[in-house]
Amino acid sequence: MPYEVQGVIARGKGQKVTVETVHVPDPGPGEAVVGVRACGVCHTDLHYREGGIGDDFPFLLGHEAAGVVEAVGEGVSGLEPGDFVILNWRAVCGQCRACLRGRPQYCFATHNAEQKMTLADGTELAPALGIGAFIEKTLVAAGQCTKVSAEAPAAVAGLLGCGVMAGIGAAINTGGVTRGDTVAVIGCGGVGDAAILGSSLAGAAKIIAVDVDDRKLEWARDFGATHTVNSTATDPVEAVRSLTGGFGADVVVEAVGRPETYKQAFYARDLAGTVVLVGVPTPDMRLELPLLDVFGRGGALKSSWYGDCLPSRDFPMLIDLFLQNRLPLDRFVSEEIALDQVEEAFAKMHRGEVLRSVVVL
Repeated sequence: MPYEVQGVIARGKGQKVTVETVHVPDPGPGEAVVGVRACGVCHTDLHYREGGIGDDFPFLLGHEAAGVVEAVGEGVSGLEPGDFVILNWRAVCGQCRACLRGRPQYCFATHNAEQKMTLADGTELAPALGIGAFIEKTLVAAGQCTKVSAEAPAAVAGLLGCGVMAGIGAAINTGGVTRGDTVAVIGCGGVGDAAILGSSLAGAAKIIAVDVDDRKLEWARDFGATHTVNSTATDPVEAVRSLTGGFGADVVVEAVGRPETYKQAFYARDLAGTVVLVGVPTPDMRLELPLLDVFGRGGALKSSWYGDCLPSRDFPMLIDLFLQNRLPLDRFVSEEIALDQVEEAFAKMHRGEVLRSVVVL
């Protein structure tokens, strides 16, 4: 039977979020209802609230989540009630040109639940990244559920659903960081620190963290940064070059998503080096670079969506590394909060006081 549960709603651009009753239908063909156990407060949710990702208000926020499957619809295989899952927004189709070429991490036809969750008055909700997980139970496509070990705490596991996976994947999957590389990471919030952690896991010889906040730079050291640069006091491009023999870093991860920091990343890389943009820009932003510099410096300029991850491959592997005490994912959890504290968590995130606030249900 359908469910009546509480969820966090963004009703309009810039408006404070509210906790409201949401109608969640029974799962249809290819769908699942998941009882959410924990959901991280990601900057992307704030982008939704601020109108930076479309204007399909009202939004049901939250997407960085883990929980337990409660019901599945017709035709679902390999997933059943009781399974502990991380929700993902890359439910690969298996049929598009990327999937058929053996590159499902670039699937062009990822899918969501067909049915809509609604407010009490019948207003349809747009779930953040097709998930909507600041809620007691959510409806998703079965392919958005990735089974992992239930030994992992939900507050930790859910972080792989977006930000931590985005950062680790930006370094390893997109940037191709490998042993002996020099890496610079610009922006040391949750995603940037995850990129630092991923670079360390991959064996990078030198990892340079760049930020404007000394507190964040200390966090970066905890995740494996070997050097830190406060860009309010030092030119970050010159600092990275001086720390790399004058050449620049092999890989620079831009985890801010602004034109000025992207330019820093571009000029802080070595010739034929790689820039990875994983920070999320807003629609109004524009970038201008001398085309001759783009040509003359060679290398690769890449964007990283979701860390170019394949959830079915990457989530279980990373959870296993955590359970083996080889990947300190728990360090990203700054605090555990309730549903009605999401607005306050946005403010803390904006002030740089937390890596991740996690809603625990």
